[in-house]
Amino acid sequence: MFRSADRLESVIRLTAVTPSFSRCFRVFPLLLSALSAAFLAVSAYAANTLVTSTRVWPAPDYTRITIESQQAIRYKFFSIDNPDRLVLDIDDVALSATLNEISGKISVEDPYLKGVRVGRFKPGTVRLVFDLKTQVKPEAFALPPIGEYGHRLVLDIYPPQPPDPLLAFLKQHEAAHSGNVNEPAAVAPEAPTPAAPSNRPPSQRLITIAIDPGHGGEDPGARGHRGTLEKNVTLAISRKLKKRIDNEPGMRAVLLRDADFFMSLGARVEKARRIRADLLVSVHADAFIKPSARGSSVFTLSERGATSAAARWLAKQENDADLIGGVNLRIKDSYLKQTLLDLSQTASINDSLKLAKAVLSEMSNINSLHKNYVEQAGFAVLKAPDIPSILVETAFISNPDEELKLRSPEHQGRMADAIFTGIKRYFSKNPPLAPARIAVNP
Repeated sequence: MFRSADRLESVIRLTAVTPSFSRCFRVFPLLLSALSAAFLAVSAYAANTLVTSTRVWPAPDYTRITIESQQAIRYKFFSIDNPDRLVLDIDDVALSATLNEISGKISVEDPYLKGVRVGRFKPGTVRLVFDLKTQVKPEAFALPPIGEYGHRLVLDIYPPQPPDPLLAFLKQHEAAHSGNVNEPAAVAPEAPTPAAPSNRPPSQRLITIAIDPGHGGEDPGARGHRGTLEKNVTLAISRKLKKRIDNEPGMRAVLLRDADFFMSLGARVEKARRIRADLLVSVHADAFIKPSARGSSVFTLSERGATSAAARWLAKQENDADLIGGVNLRIKDSYLKQTLLDLSQTASINDSLKLAKAVLSEMSNINSLHKNYVEQAGFAVLKAPDIPSILVETAFISNPDEELKLRSPEHQGRMADAIFTGIKRYFSKNPPLAPARIAVNP
């Protein structure tokens, strides 16, 4: 490219001083200027931003599409009806094999996407057309580099009417009682119907426990030396814990994250409150810069600061999950800002401490304890003002020995048993209040 431009400029200069072409002398500067402009345009086109990775995270609540690049991406998006499509235009991006690979990452089970087509719309613009299964409510935003990620363009595809987790939970419970245990959780209609009345005595009710598998999707959490990801360990233990709770008469559990997708800390708290949970148990696997750190821990929320420097450091690591996973900062979360002002927060923290002590005592039977007492810090996921909440650090995934345990299904089951037994001990001394907040069929 440069050699051709230099050769053209040499020819222009030669003809400009040749007598036979002297009458064209005034034209050549204009021609040279036009050629230079074209050369600069081609050079800019050749220096397009390179997409380094694309990822698709389907989930019942929403589907997330991530386009990662070396530089920030300029974009615009819009919807088209009949048939339903979503169009994303990205500027100054190379049409590479990595970008084309996104079409093969759309799952047939995705609740919102049929597929995607990628192509050059016009010079300097690549267009992605997402064929939709239904009408959606899309949101797009950019994220700056953090951790192992570069610049990211995030496209979140939500349903127009968000699923109602309480109604889905009730439908699932009714299906289990009718023997159809494989029936999927239902999505709420626009006008939720009242739940059927319960035949239980007024003093008895279903105890509902929200289980929060830490991290997920774009946010892998901590990583062990053997490549074990915290988000996978926490989901495995949480599923086992849910099974233990569901098998206990009068108790049922809801997984706040039931697959590998990102969920913000505020959304976890909101979902726990919407299902009217009696408890929230957030499951994690700790990590530290020194591989020698080991042991299990249980944390509760603190209104007055962390009980130790380690607890403060850990709370910051966990709260940074929103930065790593990617939250649209244009959406204001007023709920979490006011939770600590609620007078019920103090009572919830006191109950949380009782629950945490019971769980920590049971965990001491299957693993060493990092601290033999409950610690407190400002964990965002524990800030539901009316739900006793604990954060369980099952072990240090950064410790090679404990990482091996966390990879073992048998040890995962023992950890779930310990948490479950601690929960039962708590309720034996602190029965839930009546009347029922959730009405279900017996």
